[in-house]
Amino acid sequence: MGGWEKWFTDEAARRDAAGLTRRLRPRGPDDDVIDLAGNDYLGLSRHPEVVRAAAEAALTWGAGAGASRLVTGTLALHEALERELAAFLGQPAALVMSTGYHANLAAVTALADRDSLIVSDAHVHASLIDAARLSRAEIVVTPHNDVDAVAAALAMRGGRRALVLVESIYSVLGDAAPLTGLADVCETHDALLIVDEAHGLGVAGPAGEGLVRAVGLAAAPHVVVTATLSKALGAQGGAVLGSPGLVHHLVNRARPFIFDTGLAPAATGGALAGLRLLRSRPELPARVAARVDGLSRLLDVERPAGAVLSVPMDSPQVAMTAQAECLEHGVRVGCFRPPSVPDGISRLRVTTSAGVTDDAWDRAGDVLAKVVEAHR
Repeated sequence: MGGWEKWFTDEAARRDAAGLTRRLRPRGPDDDVIDLAGNDYLGLSRHPEVVRAAAEAALTWGAGAGASRLVTGTLALHEALERELAAFLGQPAALVMSTGYHANLAAVTALADRDSLIVSDAHVHASLIDAARLSRAEIVVTPHNDVDAVAAALAMRGGRRALVLVESIYSVLGDAAPLTGLADVCETHDALLIVDEAHGLGVAGPAGEGLVRAVGLAAAPHVVVTATLSKALGAQGGAVLGSPGLVHHLVNRARPFIFDTGLAPAATGGALAGLRLLRSRPELPARVAARVDGLSRLLDVERPAGAVLSVPMDSPQVAMTAQAECLEHGVRVGCFRPPSVPDGISRLRVTTSAGVTDDAWDRAGDVLAKVVEAHR
């Protein structure tokens, strides 16, 4: 066995022993399992209007954008999505990209360099962690949701440009960032606050407009928003939102945007249809909120600020066993295990969805309550 193959084998054995092995599990189009593992918070990915819009966009524009957006890959469809997304989130401008991961990479690496300071919350998503490392800036990781620690780090920045990286709602613990306090600190220290609304768009705020707008920070000059189109909007892609000057800078400096093929027409059309449905149906975010309330009480866990409930388990092995038992009873849930969890505690990850029928939701709740009680 060659050196690399032996290393692969040894690494696989180590993961198996720790209960940390991950595997791909393909599903068919007619899966009859109740899906509470994905991120389709509003149930829009299979909505007839969203699917029809995606199909029509592919028929009109083709299977792909055909090139990077600075060549011929910018479509009128992209422009419409950017305009309507910015309006919904209360932002002056938006720039759409192929994934939410790319949106975070683009924003951070185009705004920071080796002469900058990045202050990052300890619980931010891997895409923001990778972006900070790629920027080559000095990185200070602060305790989770600790505004004073952020202020102390910024006070030491000297004359450098400074960015603060947070999520509006964190997907593991489900808690919200103290955005108002963070924004005040950033304004005092002339720093830029980058807020990832991946788990806020479509869920937070009276109409699902995200936490940044809900707390009155939309269009604040020192706040930049990133978002994904693959969760509440039921499609795929990402976006960075802020001032026209910011967007112009990203178009010219953000490598994940410049050198990537434009977002595929089907995803663009689907996301636009999903956004329009969200805008016209505020009862969808309200339904998610009501289900979050009920399920958190049923499972005796703290109510999250977003749509994802996490149920602590004693170990990765216990979490995987509980996940498998849920699936045996027709309910698919996710599983948080190291290194995906910032505090090292394995959890069941349960996504609240407005797209699940009432009967199926009640049945899923019964299954979850029994499995959690057996393994808690």
